[in-house]
Amino acid sequence: MLVPGKGSPHHSVPMPAWAKAALDRWTASAAIREGRMFRAIVQRGEIGESLTAQAVYLIVRGYAQQIGVEIAPHDLRRTFAKLAHRGRSPLEQIQLSLGHESILTTERYLGVRQSLTDAPCDRLGIQMEDA
Repeated sequence: MLVPGKGSPHHSVPMPAWAKAALDRWTASAAIREGRMFRAIVQRGEIGESLTAQAVYLIVRGYAQQIGVEIAPHDLRRTFAKLAHRGRSPLEQIQLSLGHESILTTERYLGVRQSLTDAPCDRLGIQMEDA
């Protein structure tokens, strides 16, 4: 899926199969064949062309308040990145998903620190023969 980006015109964003299936069902039931997927319902029930970023924020904030969670606009992006990292997604893939030019930015974003108890050298699969 291509989405507008900050540094470049568009970013490719991977989408899980379950999300793609849900979006396909939505666009089919809403008879949307082109243009924006999510659209505002304006006065007299007319369907607008798109939702603004502010409208999306207000919708998400409303649902968050219903479950007693306070969020800021960047919280969901950071949560996505941290969950992907915890699930062992490669750092480079998280970097691409976030649209960071530098892997260093992604490392700072995630608060990545070197682990001495689970270091990369422990995972090389090299073993010494007993002498």
